[in-house]
Formats: sequence, structure tokens, C-alpha cells
Amino acid sequence: MKKRVYGVIGISSIMANWNADFSGYPKTTSEGMTFGSDKALKYPMKKMWDNEGKKVLYIKSMRISKDGTALIPRTLKERYEQIFGVDNLADCKDLKAILTNLMTAVDVKNFGATFAESGSNISITGAVQIGQGFNKYAGTNPEEQQILSPFRDANDNKEEARNTTLGTKIVSNEAHYFYPFVINPLAYKELIELGVTEGYTEDDYENFKRTALTSVTSFATNAKEGCENEFAFFVETALDTYLPNLTEYMAFEKGEDKNTIKLQCADFLHDFGSNIQKMELYYNPYTTVVEGVARDMKQYDIRTQKEVD
Repeated sequence: MKKRVYGVIGISSIMANWNADFSGYPKTTSEGMTFGSDKALKYPMKKMWDNEGKKVLYIKSMRISKDGTALIPRTLKERYEQIFGVDNLADCKDLKAILTNLMTAVDVKNFGATFAESGSNISITGAVQIGQGFNKYAGTNPEEQQILSPFRDANDNKEEARNTTLGTKIVSNEAHYFYPFVINPLAYKELIELGVTEGYTEDDYENFKRTALTSVTSFATNAKEGCENEFAFFVETALDTYLPNLTEYMAFEKGEDKNTIKLQCADFLHDFGSNIQKMELYYNPYTTVVEGVARDMKQYDIRTQKEVD
């Protein structure tokens, strides 16, 4: 691929918990700003690829213990052996073969890897780098919901303990996260020279783009139900063009009928002239209005990927 790509991926969370901390509450900074980690966004993308049958290395997978009494997660070594059909990684002394295998895993090809197994100490900086996604909606508040279990606690030996147990589900009333990302195909320059990969290709980019637009909406669990892909912005540039974090040039406002996302980057992007090759906006026109759109920004419905008139 002979270009860089800068952009933003927007995630809405309505009565859901997009990314919880260890207390169960949505993650916040020390100053109280709600945010989501890059891992929270990468996981549904990796899950989507895994469901499609693509090779995904860094994702939790389970096996039955040798004594048959427990379901336990695979180690990194075991996961490598599983997806690449290797009997015993410890017997593989060919570092080039290991690197070649790693670069065929779709998550490694995009996000990179740290692989320290069986004498191999490999660090790959991914072509795709995703930052922290900060919530830009000022009205976000956590909500606690009491949940009644259908079962009594069997460990409670008191005869009078005849009520079923209680649980708690914690969600945000509403939040809108904006993640910055950059794709730099030159990250794999040395790996191309080593002959272990063809580099980051247009097909790799289109695969990332497709997944970035749909993976959160497609990923439904108890906690993530209510989370959707609501916005995306892709700016394709020349390889020697360097843009700042585009989320710093965006604002979100809650509306009665439709929400508004304000772009404040059109003017400075035009200062780069022909170094900006293409700009694409994706959003739901039935729920969202985007302000500050320049004429050369193509607009698409994020649900269907069809161009908005």
C-alpha cells in the first residue's frame, strides 16, 4: 500500500458498558473522563475475523484440561500450534518460518505482536495503531441495575435463606466514544526485506476498514448489547504526510431528534493540498447530523455503506 490512512472510529453506547474497569464501572481517567481502551475496540474486530474463519492469534480460546475436569484457556504457545498446525513450537528453530506464520494472522498483520515463546523473542509494531477512545458526550452517567437470579445460593446454609440471590449490572446511560487511528504501511519495511511478508496491502486495508465499520454492531453480548458503530472518518494521504490526532478536532452534541457531530478539521486538511488523496465519512443519517463537511468528503451510510445524497 502506497499511502497512509488517518481516521476516527466512533462507538455509541446506550444503556450498555462499552469498557469496564475492575470495579465494573465504565473506565474513567483520574479527572473523571470516560474512555475506552484500544483493546476494547480491537476485541470485536478480532472476534469478527475469528468467526469468519480467519487466523487470529491473540484471542482467548479454550481447551479441556488433560484430566478432563476443567475448561482452561490455551497458552500463547498452544494457540500458535492450533492455528498454524504445528505439533510442538519448541521443535521449530526456524525464526523466519515463525515470523512468516505470524504475519499471516490477520490480527498480527494489523496490530502487531509481542511473541516470546520457546526461545523466540519477537516484537512486531503493527501497521495499524489505535489510540484511546474518549467519550465526547457531557451527559454520561453510570447506572446500576439490580438483577434477581432465578436460583438460591447453595452455599448459604441458613434455613431462612429462601430468597434467590441478587446481582448488579452497571451501564452508562449514554456515551459516545471517538477513537483515533493511523495506518502506516512502512512499519513492515524491514519484514518485507526479510521476505516474511508482502507488506501491508490494499486488501489488508479494505479488510480493516470493513471490520472497523461493522464489528461492534455485529458483536452482541450481555454487556455490549447497546453498543454500535455510529461514525467513521478515513483520510488517505501520501506516505510522507503526517496528520495530528483527528479526534481533537471533533465535538458531539446531543439533540432531541438527531445528534450532531461537528468536524473542525476541514480547513487545516485542505492546507495539505494534493497530499490528501481521499476523505470518507460514515454515519447513520437517520440518527446523526455531521456539520463541517467539506465538498470533497464523500459521505456514506454506515449501516449499508451506500453513498448519502
